Amino acid sequence: MKTVQAAFVYFFLLSFGTISAQYGNNGYGNNGYGNNGNGRGNSMNQMNQNREPEKPKEIPVEVTVGKIMERMKASLELDALQEIAIANVITESLRSQGILMKDESNQEQKVKEYEALSETTDRKIKEFLNADQIEKYKALKDDRTTPTKKRRRK
Repeated sequence: MKTVQAAFVYFFLLSFGTISAQYGNNGYGNNGYGNNGNGRGNSMNQMNQNREPEKPKEIPVEVTVGKIMERMKASLELDALQEIAIANVITESLRSQGILMKDESNQEQKVKEYEALSETTDRKIKEFLNADQIEKYKALKDDRTTPTKKRRRK
């Protein structure tokens, strides 16, 4: 066992020394002339300037579902099984929305598909709720769709 550990330590030290020689001040590193030792000068900065802007970072579906479930859990008083079932429905719905966004169909078709998906999602969520939770869910949904200016006046 000690020979294996000694071999790993030796390999680590050997590879560290090689890396230091290649990229440190003795190898291809800065030689005092403003370039990286191979005559290309500031090529990395030039490459970064020519690069296309990065896409915005996508938020994972699970994070979005977690935030939605926090709001729903507090206002609807869900039990653990309801939370899991509704979270699965919302996850499926959000993934379907992502697919619809990437779809190349016309705008009218997309709107119809979004409305159908919304209705289906609501129906599935309501299947897991009891009568008083359904009323609270409708109120929560209406509050969410009310413009913010109207909400502030109330």
